[in-house]
Amino acid sequence: MKINGNAIRPGNIIEHQGGLWRAVKIQHTQPGKGGAYLQVELKEIRTGTKLNERFRSSETVERIRLDQKEYQYLFSDGDDYTFMDNVNYEQVTLNIDFIGTDAAQFLQDGMEVMIESFEDSPIGVTLPEHVTMEITEADPVVKGQTASSSYKPALLENGVRILVPPHIESGTRVIVNTADATYVSRAKD
Repeated sequence: MKINGNAIRPGNIIEHQGGLWRAVKIQHTQPGKGGAYLQVELKEIRTGTKLNERFRSSETVERIRLDQKEYQYLFSDGDDYTFMDNVNYEQVTLNIDFIGTDAAQFLQDGMEVMIESFEDSPIGVTLPEHVTMEITEADPVVKGQTASSSYKPALLENGVRILVPPHIESGTRVIVNTADATYVSRAKD
């Protein structure tokens, strides 16, 4: 679907220079001289290469619609991760390079993920925004720290280190943001 260069939004997938690119950041710029343009930071989907490009409103770009299907995470075998389609039960195996090391750390048995594909070829895995995990190790509280501004290091059950409020102890279940591995809140369960 063709769109104007100034209609690109963060998250959009466009076809540019023979590849598929995801718009990461956009900035409208109107210089004192000349026409306005859109400065877009693009990230190549398959290789991760970044590119800064200017698009004027008179230019048109091809916006790509991706197929999204829900899959269930089954197991990992070394650097390969296997997912099952929830509709037809077909399995697909993806390498850790494809998923990303940071995201792979948060995969849990039976977790529902969204796999994006273009022309029946997977190009991206989206994890749920938050996961619930247990704290296996937490540093003791340093006396005299104020509760409002201080955080202490803690270790999650998957080996990831995060910062948590002082009242969180070892064995506590917490909700963690999968995008940047940050503490959200204490789990209600």
